[in-house]
Amino acid sequence: MDSQRLTLQMGLQTGMLPTRRFLVLFLPTWPTDYLKRRDSKLAGPMALYERIKGGLRLAVIDAAAGRAGLSVGQNLADARAMVPGLTVLELDRPLLEAAFADFADWHSNASPLVAVMSDVTSYGDLVLDITGVAHLFGGERAMLRMLLTRLRELGYAVSGAIAPTIGAAWAVSHFARSQVVEPPDLDSVLDTLPAAALRLDAAQIAGLTQMGLKSIGQLRTRERKPLQARFGASLLLRLDQACGQIEERMTPRLPPAERYAERRFADPIGLMDDVLMTAHDLAIQLAIRLETEGLGGQAFHLFLYRVDHQVMTLSVNSARLSRDPEHITKLFTNRSERLEGAYDAGFGIDMIRLAVSSVGELDAAQLGVFTQRDVTEDLDQLHDRMSSRLGPMAVLRTQFQASHIPERAARLVPAIAHGKSETDPRPDIVRPLRLLPAPEAILINAEVPDGLPASMIWRRVSYKLIKASGPERLGAEWWRSGQRLQLVPQDVPKKGEQKPYIPDLALFAPDAVTRDYYVAEDADGHRFWIYRQGLDPTQSKIGWYLHGIFS
Repeated sequence: MDSQRLTLQMGLQTGMLPTRRFLVLFLPTWPTDYLKRRDSKLAGPMALYERIKGGLRLAVIDAAAGRAGLSVGQNLADARAMVPGLTVLELDRPLLEAAFADFADWHSNASPLVAVMSDVTSYGDLVLDITGVAHLFGGERAMLRMLLTRLRELGYAVSGAIAPTIGAAWAVSHFARSQVVEPPDLDSVLDTLPAAALRLDAAQIAGLTQMGLKSIGQLRTRERKPLQARFGASLLLRLDQACGQIEERMTPRLPPAERYAERRFADPIGLMDDVLMTAHDLAIQLAIRLETEGLGGQAFHLFLYRVDHQVMTLSVNSARLSRDPEHITKLFTNRSERLEGAYDAGFGIDMIRLAVSSVGELDAAQLGVFTQRDVTEDLDQLHDRMSSRLGPMAVLRTQFQASHIPERAARLVPAIAHGKSETDPRPDIVRPLRLLPAPEAILINAEVPDGLPASMIWRRVSYKLIKASGPERLGAEWWRSGQRLQLVPQDVPKKGEQKPYIPDLALFAPDAVTRDYYVAEDADGHRFWIYRQGLDPTQSKIGWYLHGIFS
């Protein structure tokens, strides 16, 4: 603790930003190492090629190919001539980028903040914010040693470094031995590294070499304005970021969760029952922490870390703030039933983390013999369990909208959707219990053209109307011209979930939606909500429609 306080004071005195600690992992031959692990038949010197400027050139080589004299950018034909036994494959960038993203997510078992550094390439560099995390692994050196050892045991060539800045950690991991850089040693370590360690482009590196500026230490002693005029502001930006004068932010792959509970296993587990039992124990731990802080959560995420550097994520939502461990466990149990054959523990799961997001204040409730329970909470929990088992679009509720057009006045949203629905703007008006998604055309007979309807034909069935009241005129909302009516939101459901209702209805035409609504009743007591569209009964475009049915 004293050393950390001293480090912070030194940083403030030297003008540096508050000290943070970053760990960068550099995997120079990750593409070939990954493909070899994926296909055990691949062996020997290996290279990946791609078409560059009309020719086939090497884009990635492994260590054996490098020792044989091959280099990135070399012509494929020349490489095959130099190394007859060379294994070559075409470079599939989308596949490697997606695989490396999953590989990065797996490292969130060491730190919740993990990002892919795509400055040079979309795969090969990882950065972890380990501020306040290293003590869980016995210190920074033990943590770095553990990460490097487990990756090398998996067959990956890797080096790494820990430093107060992302730029310094990247520079040391690429151009020096794996080590931990303390804040007082930052400048001395950076000064010995080449200028290329600042993540500069090829043109900048070539220009610096021509001027004889080969190390970062030489750059730090030069005037800044000439350097900026010659090489651009990016050079000074990278230099200041590496030295800690300007903060460099990382974008985590997974959303950071401040509140979570996790468990590591000495022996990997694989059964879903074991996963759910562990989730229940973690839910109890998380509930105790939330209760201490007076909080509840609405979104819960279960991360399953497999030993083959893959991460499975299960997410559930609650309609209201909750910290009930039993309810949270039931949500994950129902969610697991929808996985069917998608659940694959691989070679086992060695760590499980339960995190909560969308937190808010939740007061403690006192239960007693004279306490009146809030029965709406039981209904919300039922909606949560049904949605987690059947999918969010299978359990919907009505949400009022700010519109007097009937088909726009309400929409269907998932019952577990966050936020409260608007109240009915006019609760005193009479509206049918069932509103059709789209008005259906009917045939009407009236005693006079502008009089009350006497009979109607709907779906080839004739109804004699004995009573009717109205009209109630609803005008057009001219500002909605050309907009498409929607009964359910477009952003849900997620992939693999079907929409149970028609999402897209007719386009809105203001010149044709001035309506006169009537409430009509037939001889059997059925009550209908019908309307006449248009103002002039003598117009050819006028028509009658059935829009709803009363109970």
